[in-house]
Amino acid sequence: MPIDIETFERESEFDSERTNAERILSFLLTNDDKAFRRQEIADATNIDPNAVSAVLSRLKERNLVRHKPPYWAADNRERIRGAVDFSRSLETLNERLGTEDMDEWRDAAADGPHPNEREHE
Repeated sequence: MPIDIETFERESEFDSERTNAERILSFLLTNDDKAFRRQEIADATNIDPNAVSAVLSRLKERNLVRHKPPYWAADNRERIRGAVDFSRSLETLNERLGTEDMDEWRDAAADGPHPNEREHE
């Protein structure tokens, strides 16, 4: 999703619009020839070190970052790009259409097929 140039120029506002995961991934991708300690990532991104730890753990589970204690680095650039694109697309859809209610999905699944669906069997 593009941003206007005024937002781009106000870096602090731009950072506040991005998630912690996006900010960390952006930092690691910008410096993809290096690996960093958690505190270095926290200092560079202005994110609380405890939050950085939690985000890095989730990113590692998704194979978006690599970890060799105590260092962290970006993983596959294309995988990261795909994950960020998917996240932004989902966010846009949720804004336009609203979020899904998992309880409604479960209830519908428990009730069986819709009557119109039975006609096509």
